[in-house]
Amino acid sequence: MTFPESTVAKDRYAMGLADLLEHWPVVRQLRDGDPLGLGPAVQSQRSKTLTPRIDEAEHVVQSICPYCAVGCGQLVYVKDGEITHIEGDPASPVSRGRLCPKGQASRSYAQSPLREYKVKYRRPYGTQWEELSLDDAMEMIAQRIIDTRAANWQDKTDDGKPANRTMAIGNLGGATLDNEENYLIKKLMTGLGIVQVENQARI
Repeated sequence: MTFPESTVAKDRYAMGLADLLEHWPVVRQLRDGDPLGLGPAVQSQRSKTLTPRIDEAEHVVQSICPYCAVGCGQLVYVKDGEITHIEGDPASPVSRGRLCPKGQASRSYAQSPLREYKVKYRRPYGTQWEELSLDDAMEMIAQRIIDTRAANWQDKTDDGKPANRTMAIGNLGGATLDNEENYLIKKLMTGLGIVQVENQARI
């Protein structure tokens, strides 16, 4: 048995209209006793099933944001060994649960597809980057400091006063360094006779 096309179309239209009215917030407000639209009447089917990103985390790790020297506390949520979410730690006396956008996005430090895992070095006049082991890179840096210091050491100033310094090496600290790290760096630089010591936080 078949129905005229117009009848089928009308039935579909009526069903669609009924479905629309069923999901219309105004109708739900009146039907569910939520006239101000502050409760379940304004929830969509999607919003009813939403769950927080932290619900599936297996454990939470307390950490410190590595972005700057403020040292905001972080709660790092982990699932299957991967970071799923980072938010501020309310227990932190420094930040009291707050994070700036950069701290919130610091998950990308660990999981960005652009993250480098090996030391990259481009030799003078070179056009290509090559990979070095961390030990080789550290040895190269240390040797360059030793050689530069030896080649440019000043026992005395131009007017004959004691100097015991090198002006060929400078140190620029980063804003991620805390007070304790800066203290040790300054002690090391002074011991090496390096007097040009500055920090990015002041620039």
